[in-house]
Amino acid sequence: MSHKSIVSIIIFALFSCSGIRPGNAARILAIETFAGRSHWNFMSAVLRAMTNNGHNVTVFTPFLDGNRENYTELDMSSMFPMKLDMSIVDLREKFSNQFTPISYMMELGRQNCEILHKNEQLNDFIAKKLQTNFDAIVIEPGMVSGCLSYVGANSNLPVIHTSPIPINTYTERITYGEVMNPATVSTMLFHSAVPKTFIQRLTNTLVWLYTNIVIRFQEFLLQLFGSKPYNLGTINPPSLVFMNTHFISDKPRPTPSNVVNVGGIHLKPPKKIPKDILDFIEDSPHGVILFTFGSTIAMSSIPKYILSAFREALAELPQRVLLKYEGEMEDKPKNVMTRKWFPQRDILLHKNIKLFVSHGGISGLYEAVDAGVPVLGFPLFGDQHRNIDNLVDAGMAISMEIFSVTKDNFLKNVLDLVNSENYMKNAKITSEIFKDRPMSPEKSVVYWTEYVIRHKGAPHLKSQALNLTWYQYFLLDIITVVLIFIFIFVLIVLKLFKFIRTFYTKIYSSSSKLKSD
Repeated sequence: MSHKSIVSIIIFALFSCSGIRPGNAARILAIETFAGRSHWNFMSAVLRAMTNNGHNVTVFTPFLDGNRENYTELDMSSMFPMKLDMSIVDLREKFSNQFTPISYMMELGRQNCEILHKNEQLNDFIAKKLQTNFDAIVIEPGMVSGCLSYVGANSNLPVIHTSPIPINTYTERITYGEVMNPATVSTMLFHSAVPKTFIQRLTNTLVWLYTNIVIRFQEFLLQLFGSKPYNLGTINPPSLVFMNTHFISDKPRPTPSNVVNVGGIHLKPPKKIPKDILDFIEDSPHGVILFTFGSTIAMSSIPKYILSAFREALAELPQRVLLKYEGEMEDKPKNVMTRKWFPQRDILLHKNIKLFVSHGGISGLYEAVDAGVPVLGFPLFGDQHRNIDNLVDAGMAISMEIFSVTKDNFLKNVLDLVNSENYMKNAKITSEIFKDRPMSPEKSVVYWTEYVIRHKGAPHLKSQALNLTWYQYFLLDIITVVLIFIFIFVLIVLKLFKFIRTFYTKIYSSSSKLKSD
């Protein structure tokens, strides 16, 4: 065999092993529609899986990672308002209960639609290059409004959604076709992993009904009085949905065939921890606690009485603490190191980490689950209550209300989580289940992306429910017909009884008259 033949065989084998088909790379247009770092972490991980497998990605994003092979970024950072280091008090006012945030979320969604619609470069891509230069579109559809899906509405290309939160309660019907049963599946804003009691089922159902009615009514008014080209009527249901969920951190629920769970895809191999932080961790004989509320929340915005409770409790711990905090902390305990940012993923994988104190963002929780580290959760808004409660059910977490924190209850929960073998044992079991998959999230993304492109959008994966109107989906037409038949049947029976009664009355009257004569 010649040298060239051997080289050709080796190259072909390498391509086969990697899944790359020479000269047949897909061209993907991706659009990040929300300026949230955690949202981008998920989409960028999905896109990286595609580019690592030889596909070409062009992405509109407010978060720039830098161009690389097969990957081109188009900057939108100047157009999107960044959601970073927000006030915890302001957020809690907006998300004070499960009923009030919907209008705010809808307004935010419409703002994003307006921003994208006014982007001349994006409009040029959609009008002139979409059909000829690309094979598929990847977008984040938004949590409430479906207006963002106008991007692929006039195209025959497969539309792929990335869903960074574990459940999209308020767009499921219009995008996936299905509606989750509120008796068994918590809505996005519900505070429990699943509705267990009658009161929880009732509340969850009322939240679901209220929010859906409000959303549909507001969308109707917008179409009636403020019609835009990206209105809800132009929706193009996705061929595929990559959802940031896994059954260990979100209870199993029925999903259509085109929904692929890839929770944890953002997890990367650990990198070297900066020396000063590494020395702090390894010089801690009792272990280390990582305390962070992510990039969205500014720790310095926490009310002083809560911050004092945290500070006093942390000072009494034998463990050292890595605390994400902006600026200088007054009266910082000696066992606490503060930074504006920590390499969270790398730190959680260190053997000395005993506890993760978190707000319950799904990306951070997957990092804790993957590392097998117990969690003390302070859910603040959105899906965070559900996220934390799922880990509470798994036996590896405790959930607390941040505005009810005292030094004593915080200290007690920290010590329970650090010193109890059960929490650490359950965290390790949860981690093993999380990692036990037939296919990695990266391979799932590549396989299913190529699948829907090969099969021209794979319409056979979409739910039949997408072809039904809302009253057909909820069987209201069937129920109406059944009720009409029941009404007719009851009416006939009543008429029959009336006839029989009249007949026997006449016979009885005739008989009585004959007897009297």
